[in-house]
Formats: sequence, C-alpha cells, structure tokens
Amino acid sequence: MASWDIEDTKHPHASLALAAARAGGWSPLVSDRYQWLEVDLGRRTRITAVATQGRYGSSDWLTAYLLMFSDTGHNWRQHWQEDSLGAFPGNSNADTVVQYKLKQPVIARYLRLIPLDWNPTGRIGLRLEIYGCRYTSDVANFDGSSSLVYRRSVRPIWKPMVFVSLKFKTLKNSGTLLHAEGNGDHSLTLVLEKGRLLLYHQQGVSSSSGGQLLVSVGSLLDDQHWHHVKLERLSSHLNLTVDKNTHQVHIPVELSRWDIHQLSLGAVQSHGLQKPILSNRNFHGCMENLLYNDLNLIHLAKRNNHQASVVGNVTFSCAEQVSVAVTFTDSKSFLQLPGLTSWSSGVVSVALQFRTWNKAGLLLTFDLVQQEGTVWLYLSEGRLRLQINKAGRARLELSAGSGLNDGQWHHVELNSRQDHLSITVDTDKGATAHTSIPLLLTADSQLFFGGCPVQERSQECKNPFKVFQGCMRLFTVDNQPVDLIKVQQRLLGNYSHLQIDMCGIIDRCSPSHCEHGGRCIQSWSTFHCNCSNSGYRGATCHSSRYEKSCEAYKHKGNTSGHYHIDVDGSGPIKPQLIYCNMTEDMAWMVIQHNNTELTRVYSSPERNQHSAHFDYASEEEQLAAIISQSEHCEQELSYHCRKSRILNTPEGAPFAWWVGGPDAGEIQTYWGGALPGSRQCACGLQDNCLDSNHYCNCDADYDQWADDSGLLAHKGSLPVRSLVLGDIQRAGSEAAYRVGPLRCHGDKNFWNAAFFDKETSYLHFPTFHGELNADIAFLFKTKSSSGVFLENLGIKDFIRIELSSASEVVFSFDVGNGPLEVRVETSIQLNDNRWHSIRAERNVKEASLRVDEFPAATQEAPADGHSHLQLNSQLFIGGTASRQKGFLGCIRSLQLNGVTLDLEERAKITPGVRPGCPGHCSSYSSLCQNQGRCVERVNGFSCNCDQSAYTGAFCHKEVSASFKSSTSVAYNFKEPYEPNRNSSTLPFSIYSDMTLRGENISLSFRTSQCPALLLYVNSFYREYLALLINMHDELELRYKLHSSRDVEVMGSRVTNLADGRLHTVIIRRLADTVSVQIDKNTREDFSLTSDVEFHGIKSLILGRVQDSAELDAGLASLASLGFTGCLSGVFFNSISPLKAALLHPDSPVIVSGPLAQSSCGSSSPANPYATETTHSLSDQPGSVDPGQPLVNAIRSDSALIGGVIAVVIFVTVSALAIMARFIYSRKETYRNQEVKAAQPEDGHELPFSSQADSLSAPSENQKEYFI
Repeated sequence: MASWDIEDTKHPHASLALAAARAGGWSPLVSDRYQWLEVDLGRRTRITAVATQGRYGSSDWLTAYLLMFSDTGHNWRQHWQEDSLGAFPGNSNADTVVQYKLKQPVIARYLRLIPLDWNPTGRIGLRLEIYGCRYTSDVANFDGSSSLVYRRSVRPIWKPMVFVSLKFKTLKNSGTLLHAEGNGDHSLTLVLEKGRLLLYHQQGVSSSSGGQLLVSVGSLLDDQHWHHVKLERLSSHLNLTVDKNTHQVHIPVELSRWDIHQLSLGAVQSHGLQKPILSNRNFHGCMENLLYNDLNLIHLAKRNNHQASVVGNVTFSCAEQVSVAVTFTDSKSFLQLPGLTSWSSGVVSVALQFRTWNKAGLLLTFDLVQQEGTVWLYLSEGRLRLQINKAGRARLELSAGSGLNDGQWHHVELNSRQDHLSITVDTDKGATAHTSIPLLLTADSQLFFGGCPVQERSQECKNPFKVFQGCMRLFTVDNQPVDLIKVQQRLLGNYSHLQIDMCGIIDRCSPSHCEHGGRCIQSWSTFHCNCSNSGYRGATCHSSRYEKSCEAYKHKGNTSGHYHIDVDGSGPIKPQLIYCNMTEDMAWMVIQHNNTELTRVYSSPERNQHSAHFDYASEEEQLAAIISQSEHCEQELSYHCRKSRILNTPEGAPFAWWVGGPDAGEIQTYWGGALPGSRQCACGLQDNCLDSNHYCNCDADYDQWADDSGLLAHKGSLPVRSLVLGDIQRAGSEAAYRVGPLRCHGDKNFWNAAFFDKETSYLHFPTFHGELNADIAFLFKTKSSSGVFLENLGIKDFIRIELSSASEVVFSFDVGNGPLEVRVETSIQLNDNRWHSIRAERNVKEASLRVDEFPAATQEAPADGHSHLQLNSQLFIGGTASRQKGFLGCIRSLQLNGVTLDLEERAKITPGVRPGCPGHCSSYSSLCQNQGRCVERVNGFSCNCDQSAYTGAFCHKEVSASFKSSTSVAYNFKEPYEPNRNSSTLPFSIYSDMTLRGENISLSFRTSQCPALLLYVNSFYREYLALLINMHDELELRYKLHSSRDVEVMGSRVTNLADGRLHTVIIRRLADTVSVQIDKNTREDFSLTSDVEFHGIKSLILGRVQDSAELDAGLASLASLGFTGCLSGVFFNSISPLKAALLHPDSPVIVSGPLAQSSCGSSSPANPYATETTHSLSDQPGSVDPGQPLVNAIRSDSALIGGVIAVVIFVTVSALAIMARFIYSRKETYRNQEVKAAQPEDGHELPFSSQADSLSAPSENQKEYFI
C-alpha cells in the first residue's frame, strides 16, 4: 500500500511522471488486489483525464484498474464508466501511454488507483499522470437548525424560464432542501426523504396531507457525496434533474406564470400558514454553487447582501463528518474481529449499522465455547432474526423489524447480560425481543461479520445462511467503536474481499430499467421487473402482450369481440380495450364515445345553439395512432330535421357545424356523405336535394321531417369531437342527431412488405437507435435456406438477424463485451414459402429470440459490462453492407421498437426490390373452416363461404334456425319436366341428369320430438333418402335407390337423441358403403344391397314435407308431423339449404311456415359481441310524424296518430315484400350430367356431377358480406 501527496497545483495538470527518474515508477512489495496508489492533489480539483504507463525499464504494468475519488481521504467513491463498467483498461507494455478521458469531469481532492490485473510475467508497476484544473465554489454548511433565505426586494419581471441549481452532500436521509414561495400562495418544496428527492406543490393553507407530491427522483442521496440538483420552471412543465436523471412534470395552469418571491434553503421559512412537508426536519449537510437564475445566493449571503439572510449557524465551509463504511461484495467477503477481555463478566454488547437490498444474509456469528453452541444474527425475508444453536438444535429464535432490505441504513444492537438478551432494530422498542439465556463469551472468542472464511479447516465459523452483501458501518463492541482503518492496515482482526472506507451499494432501480409501469425489484447484484398488470412482458416489461390492430388478431384466427390493442407495440402509448368486428371481410376497430344514440333536440327560444361534446373511450394519442395506421376510417353523422337548417345558403354562415380532427380539431362545415371543404351534404354531392337551390335537404326548411345523413370518411377530419346546432330557436323547429362510433379497418403497417428477388438487393434506412432496449419483429417467407434479414453496424458494435439454415435463425450483436449469439432451431423447415414470425429483443438484462410459437431462446447479459448499443451506419434490410448473404423472399411488417418501417415506399425506388408480397393463402388458408375457401387479396386474404354451411369471417359461425311443426324448407335442384318447353327432348334424358353415387351430409339438431323427420331428399323417379329419429329415439337412415325394390333401413345404436341437447350427425356414402357418426361416438358402417345410384335428384326438404303423395305410408305419417326444434349447419354435398333460405332468398328455396334464425345451434352461450346491431328508424317504438327519427336516449312525449299509422303501413309493406322474396324461386333449365368418379373415403366432399354445383351455388367470384 502506498500514498503519495502532490502539493504543486499551479500547473493545469498534476504529474507523477517524475517518479521514473527515481525508481522507474510505483511498484508495491506485494502484488495483490489489496494494494492501491493514493494521490492528494492538495485541494478540490476538476479532474478530466488519467494516463498510465508501466514501470520504466521493466515487465511491470497494469492491465486493468479501478479509480476511486474522495474529498476527505475517506468515504471513497468508485468512478464508473458508462454502462456500469467499473474496470478501466490498462497497458499492454511498459512504455506505451494509455490515456482515459473522463466523460464527465470529477471534482475531488484525492484519487486512489486500485490494481485489478497486471502482466502475469511481471509485477504491479505504474507511472500515472492526472489531468485537471483548479476548482472553486461557494459552499455553505447547515447544522440541521439553520437556513438561508433569499427575498426579492422588487416585484419580479415574469420570465418564461426560471431555474434553481445547487449541489449538496449529507449523511442524513431526510431533511428540507429548499422551499420556494411565489404569487397566488403557491409554493414548491424539495425535500430529502429516505435518500430520495421529493417535490411537493402547496397552495394556501395546506391540508393535513402537507401538499401534492409532483415527482420523486434519485436514490441513496445520503451517501455523503456531492449530488447536483436543478429545478427548472418552463411555461407548461417543470424539469427536476438529479445528477444525470431528468424527470418532467406537467404543472397546473396557475403555475405556468408563477414566479419565486422567496426562496428558503435548508428549512422552511414561510410567512404564510402553510404546513411544512417535513416537520422539524431541516437539512443537515453542505450545499455549494446555489444559483437562482443568474444569482449566486451563497455568494450574496457571504457578502451580507440584504436580499440573502442567514438564520442560525450557517458556515461557509463544509464540515464533513467522517464515517468509515465497509462493503461486503461477494460470497467470499467476511470481517473478523477479536474478543474482549471484559467479556468474562458475562456482559456482551455489539452494535452496527447496515444497508442492503438482499432479503437474506448473515450479519454476525460467534461460537459459545463454554456452552458448545453458536449464535447467528441474520436477515431472513427482510426481518432480523437471532438464533442460538446447541448440539445441532435451535435452543432460541428471536425476530425483530421488517422490510430491512430497503437500501436504508438500519441500526442493530445485540445486548446480553446474565438475565437478559435482546436485539433492537432502529431503536424501536416495539422491535425489541428479550430472553433470559445469557451469552458467555471469552477473550478468545471471535466475531465474524457478513460471512465466514472459505478455509475448510475453519471450525470457529459456520454459516448455514446466505452471505451478507451490502454495507456496514459504526461497529461498536461493548460501546467501543471499531477502527476499520486499522483493520484495513491489517493491524486489527482479519478480512477478505471487502471494500473498506466506502459503501459500494448501487440502486439498480433508480433510474428504473423497467418500462411501462413495471415494478423494479432488486438485490445486491441484479434486478428484475414485475410486469404484472402492465400489459407488457420481457425482462424489462418492454414488449407488448397484445397485437397492434384488429387486423392482426383476425390473422391469428380470432373472431369478433373485445381485444386489447397496443397501437405502437413497445412504444409509450398504453394498450386499450377495443371492440373488433370481424363479421365482414374487413376487421373493423370500433371506438365508442359517450353518446352514440340518436338524440332529440327541441326548439327553445331561450337558447341560440345546442352543442354536444363527444368523449372517446380511447385517449388522444391512441386515437391519433389508430387513425394514422388504418387504411380507412369512417364515422356516421346523421341529422334529422324539421324547420332546422344546416348550412343556410352556399354563401351564408352555416347554422350548424362540427369539430373534428387531431388534437383540439378544426371546425368543419361539410356533412356526412359529402367531401371536405365542400359546404355540402350528401344530397348536394349527388344533386338530389329536396330543394335544388340548396345543398342539404334540411336547408329546404320544410315543415316536415327531412334527413341529411352519411359517412365521414376523411381521416384528417376524424374523429368528430363536438357538434353545434344553431337553427333550433324558432317555433316548430325540431331536430335529432346521431354521431356514430369511430370505425377503422385495415392496418397499413401489418401488410407493409417488400420482395427481394436478388441476393445483392437490399433496402437501407437511417441508423437504428436502440441503445438500452431494442426489439425487432417481422414476418418473412422464403424458398432460400439462408440469408441476412437485417444488419446495422457501429464502430465496434453491431446487430444482425439472419436465417443461417433452413431450420435455424440467429440473432447476434455486440455492445462492447464481445459478440453474442442467440439461436433458435425449429422442428420445421422455414424455407417453405409460408409466413413465419421472428421477434428479437435485447435489453440490459438479456437477449431473446422467438420464431413462430417455438420456445424462445435467451442469453443473459453480463452483470458488469457495456450495455449501450452504439450504432452509426445505415440500417440494411434484406442484405448487408458487404452485399453478401443477401435474403431472397418477402419481409413484412418490420417493426423496430414499435415503429414500422415503410418497406413498400422504399422498395418503389430501389432496384431489385419490389413493393408488396402476394401469396397469403399459403399461410392463412387453415383459418378458413368448414369447407371455406381462402381468397387472395392484395393485403391479406378472405374466406369465401359459398361452399360452406357456415358463415362469418372464417366460415366459423353456424347458421341455425328454429323450426315449428308447420315449417318447411325445400331446396329445388331441378324443375319438373314441362313438355311444351322442348317437346323433342325425352323425359328420361331430363330426369337422369342429376345422378349421385355418393353423398356427404352433415347437420346438427336439437329436439325433444320423437319420432321426427330431420332431412328428406327425393327424386323424379320415386327414389329418396330420409334421415329421421324413430319411435325408439334412435337415428335411422333410409335409402330407396330403386323404385321397384324395398327401402333399406340403417339404424344407429346410439339412443336418447331427442333429449333437447345438441347432436351432430355426419353421413358419408360412397357407392354401396355408408358410414354414420353421431357426436363423438364410434363410426358405424353399413352396406347397400339394392342399388348405388341416386337418379334424378329433385329436392331437399327440411321440416314438414308438403307433398306426401309419393311417400311410403310409414314415412308419410312421419312427414306430416313436421319437425319441432333446431337445425344447424345443414350441408348436403356442396349445398347449404338452411343458409340459402336464411341469407340468400334469391336462391332456389321455398320456405313455408315460420322460420327464424337463432343461435340454438350453438353448444355454448352466444357471444354478445359477435355482431354489431344496427337499429333502423322503423325498428324504434314510439309515435312520430312521417319520416321522423325515433330516439333511444331522448324520446318525445308528444305522439301523433298519423305517424303511428305511417309506421304501421311501412312495416307491413316491408314484411310483405320480404315474404314475397322468400317465396319466389329462381327457375333453371336442365342439362345432362354424368356422375363424377367415386373419391376416397377421407375426401372432404362429393360434389354434384357436371354443372349442378355451379348452377345451384353462388359464383366463385361472389363473396359474402355479413354486417
């Protein structure tokens, strides 16, 4: 160990290079990690750099070292580089000078260099040079009862920015730092509470709460080191900076022009009635360079300026209290102190202070030699525990305190007398435990703190608990303080792996690396983030758990419902619960506001206007992001009027307007269905207004109800924020309006893609900035087995994601600690030209990589090392800077830290890269269920349900209907032969054109009727197929495929089918082989013996058979009973008769009797959000004039009989029209068809022969839209 002093500080830097002339440099006698070189610069100096050399003419040099700084020669503070890297690189030989410039100058008098590693073939050797300059400051010392007060003598001139800046140091963890009073009885108070700075706002006479907490900043500020604080008041917010961490606080409007009239430092000196935030707890410590704007307040006080006065004993030098602490760094750390001769009296007292983040750890242990026992004083779950063990058994256990792992200093005492034993925490009597067991120690006893020596032969120290990691200080044994400097000099006791004369505790949660409200929890060496209820996941709660749009949820197979949407992924915008309507081809995001109902407005001569404001369920930034990323947005704006005008004349001032658009919005004077800026309604655009002289129907000013309604679809004007109606004060004026929810569909980001068709092609973007947190997500598809997806380089750092083989993806990066790789190997080939997803994340805790739904691979970051990713080149997509290992294929929806890169726009101007990427059905066709067919779209896909008995976004919704006994649904395949249509055509050729050699039938039913006919298919040749429940409650299938032969009956062994529960039947026939499966029961197989061809198919009937003349006697009686219950998902080859009857009334279906669509076919409760219900005006109850809207929220109490009659007539006519449309049957001519070859038994379906399918089903180009 050595200590050199330098007295000469006249030069701009102090140098030890002269040591080379004497001994070639510094080299201690023993080369180990307990050596150091200490330099006294004579006074506080601004140190900017250090330079090292090896010892002159030798093989002695350092390869790594630590730097410590101090103002007093005690309480050292380790200097950390960026990224919590403590070690500095040294030399590689004895002659080369290695200089390290401090990124932030250090103010200190003392510097200590501690060797970590050195040349293995030599010894510790060093020549050192320190660069810096003189540092001057104004310092004030506060003793806990003093303060400094600054009062402005003249009325202040308001300035847009006011700041207070100072530096402070203290050993006390609580106290009032400053108190600022200003106009309007407003005040700001900055207090130190448990080592953190808290900023409070008060107004007038304070409540019992003591003010409003605005922000909490910093941690462990009671470490007797200088900390810089700056408080800035800007026009709309405050900035509070502690050291390097700045927090922004939005302030009340009344503080925007607030200025300071009086400023108190060290205590609250208030002339008002405000209650101090910390009663009787003034600041105890030092402050320097106390600036208020351009005024140095300490300098003013030293000169006895009348504006700056001193209260109490304020001195202008820093009187620092010396407190020597010791840091237990790892599992090998321990401190051993010898016993005292006074212990023979039986009185033992040991006290210390400690601070730690760990819940568990040994504080103190010693043996009871005379009693053959051991005493352990330790932490467990944050509580202090004492255990006395004898002969391997615990004879006594005590506990005291709680939450002692909070990083604060806690005082612990162990006292023992012959009849008394107690442990005390923080002098709290409620945490004191007593016992009558004495501790008999001798002068030979040894006290071990923190842990035990690692030597196996050590029998006098055993630690069955975790070692202590943290700081201890103020050791006393029998009320005598322990001199830790003597311990450091090996003059007292023993120790290992300790840092003496410093507390090296670090608050890894200040500032917190946990994002999005994640809760930071730490131990001595690490931290983790609790992401519960945050909506985010990952080591730092960085990645969102939710999708960015309804479109993304749809392409994961989700149906309509409420979903959490995180529009910017890992960005700052919070997730929101949004209803996704996926019953159409598009996935709509529906955002409600506080009044989507039709609202009635009555005339009132007392007011000139009626205004309405609309508050949306989503926050402002969420709305803006949704509208921006959606392909299309719209909002209904309806206005129903009687003698209530909208726009007046084309040139005049409008009577009504609305406000829409981002932020506060702008006044809009066009109406629903018209174009922005047109000052028109929809009828004006279409030139069909009631009065051709006006551009709105309502502007005709008729004394009858009119309507101006339509959709607002210009995204720049959405959402509608408020509505103003002006023409409502005249007698007889009436109006009703409705502003619907905001509806958006399409996700421009989700489908943004580029196709790379050359290995040398790539896209480039600006440098990716993901210094501490970087998440990258995208989809790709390729036929190639390798290629680089993404690369960004720095001087040394880099980040890259590549496909290394057909089944492996590699995420590699370097942040200065050497290259790291995270690999995921999949069990499938990734070059199958289907979409695959990749998500990579790198943060200060770990790096992770996930491919599709395979388990994620992770790689932990080193505990101490670089953590900032520093890149400076362009970001390459689809290739590398060297143009090697380029990617061939498509990349889609590339998002970096939640921001989507516009690949398509960049691809338009880049050779070798094409915008967009078709071919989505190869990946998403499996989402189309129940024979639904995937249809390609430019952006995505849709499911065509024409050939399915189901409907919905994925052909997943069953089409169900409730049947009464009189209900009949008949689907006609061919029209009966009419001789006068074509007399030359033989009847046989007409009747034989629909011949089947097999059927594929499925349906679900729910009934209590027994017997019951479920399905009946007949032909022109008196052949038929019947599916029924017989009188024994069993399923029965009847085939008659030859008119001259008997019917063949196949009965299932499954019973109790008329039990009111839902049952599903699947029937397949291939020639003479028939299989029947009911629910999940075993499939039953049957054989036909009469014939295998079903000739001349005529019709398929559900429910009652109207014409029973051709039926067998037994079947006719059953058919006359009809069917009562529910039928669902009826499918016969490619025909869905029930779906055609309910949803396509122009199909060849005849419906007789009541038929109502219902959810009776669902085995689970209906989803209340499955569809969006829209009520038409005629659906609303009430009495109105002709054309008058009916209002949900506000209904008129005045009923007009004429309105009732009009509504009744309208409903009646509408019902008749619908019935007529159902009854109407489209007629088609017959064509000769031949039966297709029989297909394997596992085939999906057996279509009709020839053109039967195309004639009876919608065209392939048609799509279903169910809104």
